Amino acid sequence: MAVGLFGGSFNPPHAGHVLVSEIAIRRLGLDQLWWMVTPGNPLKSRSELAPLSERIAMSERLIHDPRVKVTAFEKALGTSYTAETLAYVKARNPHVHFVWIMGADSLRSFHLWQKWREIAATFPIAVIDRPGATLSFLSSKMARALANYRVDEDDAAVLWNKHAPAWTFIHGPRSTLSSTALRALQSPRR
Repeated sequence: MAVGLFGGSFNPPHAGHVLVSEIAIRRLGLDQLWWMVTPGNPLKSRSELAPLSERIAMSERLIHDPRVKVTAFEKALGTSYTAETLAYVKARNPHVHFVWIMGADSLRSFHLWQKWREIAATFPIAVIDRPGATLSFLSSKMARALANYRVDEDDAAVLWNKHAPAWTFIHGPRSTLSSTALRALQSPRR
């Protein structure tokens, strides 16, 4: 089985997240995609973070594809670091082929994530294009450091079967929606 892991705050979840999921399932040939709703991102402020239960409920209402599963198991693990979460997932599911899914906007700062090289060595990574981030696959520290492990986009459907490190950048339809912008629209004016 091939499963995509799409982690994030989903604060709030929106149609752009759904679009990334659809692109990942189709282009990577995934059987399932798990939204991993995180208790909190160590690189982001928690001041505007909606409660985890609300973000899970909003995510579940937004998803209509039965292949997409909303999870929040990082809370039970007591970690908010992706490297630890992926090590746990790998140990618990040795016969599943996983792919880490991220938006291209996250690729810019990926080298700031705790143990980012371990993350890249745990599962193949699919980077999905986002508005304003298309060139990050050429300029990011991760892309430069792992340039020899890049899988051509035309071969994305076999990425799940590659040994990490392996990664690809997938172009396609892009949504201009962002959780940050949506929160700004929802906040009362000061």
